[in-house]
Amino acid sequence: MIETLLWLVGYQLAGELISRALSLPLPGPVLGMLLLFLTLVARHTVPDTLKTNVPRFLSHLSLLFIPAGGAVLAHLDLLRGFGWSLALVLVGATVLTLLVPGVLLKLLLRKRLHGGHA
Repeated sequence: MIETLLWLVGYQLAGELISRALSLPLPGPVLGMLLLFLTLVARHTVPDTLKTNVPRFLSHLSLLFIPAGGAVLAHLDLLRGFGWSLALVLVGATVLTLLVPGVLLKLLLRKRLHGGHA
């Protein structure tokens, strides 16, 4: 479990440091997950400690939404002023999140069926 935490927190810290050092508009944790992904791709395997322990963390993922829910309640008056704008952005982001992977999967499957390698 400690090794898993070192992997995850270490890459989050690396992402945070890189993001701040280069003044990137990308959040540190997102950059850290990207770095972790690239590391795992380069290794061609996932360490056993991550295979074993990450599903346990994912089963408690809903706990991470508690602070966000508290922030929404704390700033409800501010959010009400942007209600329609926020609703439009949420719907648009949701539609894009569903459409882009679907279209990409369709293109990759079509490429594979027509003899190309994905």
